[in-house]
Amino acid sequence: MAAKKILQLVGDFVEDYEVMVPFQALTMVGHVVHVVCPGKKAGDKVRTAVHDFEATRPTAKSPATTLPSTPPLTKSRRKTMTRC
Repeated sequence: MAAKKILQLVGDFVEDYEVMVPFQALTMVGHVVHVVCPGKKAGDKVRTAVHDFEATRPTAKSPATTLPSTPPLTKSRRKTMTRC
């Protein structure tokens, strides 16, 4: 399978598992994954969170990992991305 460029749109403080599993799996098989978050510039970090259920609170939001944000898309870059 030929490597593809894939665009992953995420929001700040996105659920860690929902973003990291596809990101790591696609990267592992040789695809190039670009992460873009509205309001972030190239090199900014996209924060992820883990929502957990604790005895004292219904849900707790804990900071998890960070992803590097890639530059915003230009018309020429959009043409090279794969739609899923």
